[in-house]
Amino acid sequence: MKLRIAIWSGVGALVVVFWNLYISATSPTPLGMVWTLAYLTCPIALAHHYALSFYSVLLMNAATYALVGSVVETMRRHYKPRLISN
Repeated sequence: MKLRIAIWSGVGALVVVFWNLYISATSPTPLGMVWTLAYLTCPIALAHHYALSFYSVLLMNAATYALVGSVVETMRRHYKPRLISN
């Protein structure tokens, strides 16, 4: 389970890297739909009014994904069908 949560955290970090590269490569004001997708995949982007460094956003998004991953993995483990052997 620790490996799965680490994978969730890694995906969260990769999301931040992707958005950083995408926003750097496109115009400074992306379309509204793109911002909506960014807010859904990177919740710390809602705090864009404050000056946040790339590394702090990376760390916070990785922690958010690790928290969501631990909840999902706990629920998956709880509802996983149990095999009964005779």
